Amino acid sequence: MNLARIELVVFDVDGVLTDGRLYFGARGESLKVFHVRDGHGIKLLMNAGLEVAIISGRRSAAVAARMRELGVRRVVQGCADKVAALASLTRAAGVAPARCACLVDDTPDLPLMASVGFAAAVADAHPLVRRAAHWVSRRAGGRGAARELCDALLLARAKQR
Repeated sequence: MNLARIELVVFDVDGVLTDGRLYFGARGESLKVFHVRDGHGIKLLMNAGLEVAIISGRRSAAVAARMRELGVRRVVQGCADKVAALASLTRAAGVAPARCACLVDDTPDLPLMASVGFAAAVADAHPLVRRAAHWVSRRAGGRGAARELCDALLLARAKQR
């Protein structure tokens, strides 16, 4: 797949935009840590005209707050069927699934990977996910892996001009 043709980038959250660890406070609230450079990469994608979406199996107020802060409007949380969520997102955005990329980390994401034109995995993804990926980051999830993908997509677009 020519990376310059990607129009929509889907990110998983836990293990991709975070390091995959779940933090719970004494009152049961969950806390997440996001890497600022990943967020900046997402903003750069949107500024370049790419659509960005989040599809997460978990539901978190922290994710909603971070995506609001970044200006990401397409956020699907508590998702049991990521392929169906992708279909809904692509219809809404008017983008063919073949022109979508995803960045994921674990085996529940394998069907999503098979549904996009460019499947990417974080460096510390499950081995089956890394094998299924078209591209694997050098950095771990939550530690700049998303920024690596953003940079690769932006570089491909710049070279296409």
